[in-house]
Amino acid sequence: MAINDLEVNQGKVEIEGEITEMEEVREFSKFGKEGRVCNATVKDDSGSIKLTLWNEQIDMVKEGDKIKISNGYVKEWQGEKQLSVGKYGSLEVLN
Repeated sequence: MAINDLEVNQGKVEIEGEITEMEEVREFSKFGKEGRVCNATVKDDSGSIKLTLWNEQIDMVKEGDKIKISNGYVKEWQGEKQLSVGKYGSLEVLN
């Protein structure tokens, strides 16, 4: 599947791409639980998309890594498509 083909509210997304940018990690507290979130940009030959990384996923990847996302989903945030691994998906570093 190519990044340019991804649609908002699409599930069962399987893509491979390269992390080209990682933004600053933000910490949050929700329902009394601490957590971390980071937006990254992942690209393939067709284009790029924001990837939302949570907690331990942030420590798994760095800029330049090739990754594979299985069973991810696409949502819209502030008018922009974002890819997320979610609870049932997986993120794998390929290099």
